[in-house]
Amino acid sequence: MRLITRDRSFYRSLITLAIPVALQNLITFAVTFADNLMVSSLGDSAVSGVYMGSQIQTLLQMFSGGIEGAILVLAAQYWGKQDTGSIKRIISIGLHFSIAFGAVLTAVCLVIPRRIISLFTDDPSVIADGGVYLRIVCLSYIFFCVTQALIASMRSVEVARIGMVVSAISLVFNISLNYLLIFGKLGFPAMGIAGAAIATLISRIVETTVMMIYIARFDKKLKLKFPDFLKSDPVLRRDFIRYGLPIIGGQVVWSVNMMANSAILGHLSASVITAASVANTMNSLAYVTMNGMSSAVGIITGKTVGAGKTELMKEYAYTVQILFLGLGLLTGGVITLLKAPFIGLYDGITAEAAAYSAQFITVLSVTMIGTCYQAAGLFGLVKSGGDIGFVFKNDTIFVFLVVLPSAILAAYLGAPAWVVYACLKCYQILKCIVAFFKINSFNWMKNLTRDNKAAQQA
Repeated sequence: MRLITRDRSFYRSLITLAIPVALQNLITFAVTFADNLMVSSLGDSAVSGVYMGSQIQTLLQMFSGGIEGAILVLAAQYWGKQDTGSIKRIISIGLHFSIAFGAVLTAVCLVIPRRIISLFTDDPSVIADGGVYLRIVCLSYIFFCVTQALIASMRSVEVARIGMVVSAISLVFNISLNYLLIFGKLGFPAMGIAGAAIATLISRIVETTVMMIYIARFDKKLKLKFPDFLKSDPVLRRDFIRYGLPIIGGQVVWSVNMMANSAILGHLSASVITAASVANTMNSLAYVTMNGMSSAVGIITGKTVGAGKTELMKEYAYTVQILFLGLGLLTGGVITLLKAPFIGLYDGITAEAAAYSAQFITVLSVTMIGTCYQAAGLFGLVKSGGDIGFVFKNDTIFVFLVVLPSAILAAYLGAPAWVVYACLKCYQILKCIVAFFKINSFNWMKNLTRDNKAAQQA
């Protein structure tokens, strides 16, 4: 068995799927980056307010990502069997769960926005700005859930370009509206961070509209119709819950981790919060290519395992490990080279915040090596290959027994901010050890599909 596969279809599929997903992620990043960069001219308090207000968006993205992951893992395996009927019902089930969560989260944020922000920081100015941002941007949550579930549905059947197109349209709307509403151009009032939130809301509505038009008019593989979104299936719903809950649970664990990160850093100083915002934006930018390729690996894995080609999947797994280790080393080096010019883009932040940002990004340049290897291995191979429960348990152990305790202890002992930040990122390296042994055991390849007749029983 080869360490590097010579199967050209693997590389062709990897590139064909990865490029649109990576570009979509890049565009999505650009939307967030545009918000941060434009708001940065309003000062540290505004940047911190938007950052803290975005933490609930992180929870939404994590939960929605869990739904997307469940759709991708199950639908991709059924796609390997060319069972489109089951795929349609899986999409409908996932959409119902996603909309329900988005609606609940919207209601909570509308009622108590400032109280939610106060969970992350005790700075009055940050709470005030974050509350304004959150009360408006939460209205976009349901639209976001619908769009992301539908994009995941298309990816599961190897249609990745539509996600890129939707995100590109959203980017144009978001940046244009940011310019008009934040700064009050062309006769619009200068609304500051409220303008940034309104721009995001309108962009999300546009995303959903474009996605629904594509589904109704241009989709040729699944041919989804509106009545399909109202259908369900008791058998597939049980499968979705059984295999989806660990994925959703893992995403929720990481959303708790991210919010706890914000709370720990948020109680240090406004400059540290600003630096975390800058560093995490750099992290998102660096994550773009890796995430696109990892998602592509997940689709290929699901399809290959669903088709029962286990020996071929082993060959792919060796190739993935080598490719992503190399990608991690390359990405870490690029982060180091771009650190200074990237921080220089934030001309409105204080010198103290810029210094903290440099320290945090240096930490990222090291941990990104581990991120590329373990994320691609644990999501792209292990989780997409069917061993969903293992990834959930592994993430839970690392977050609650390693990451958060070490960071809380470091903060309590008065360690430098970069040490606290390093504790919050240490899992990216440590998880590589677990990932290496798990991947090469090959006990994660599990076919989760049912035969067509069983799937249609109600």
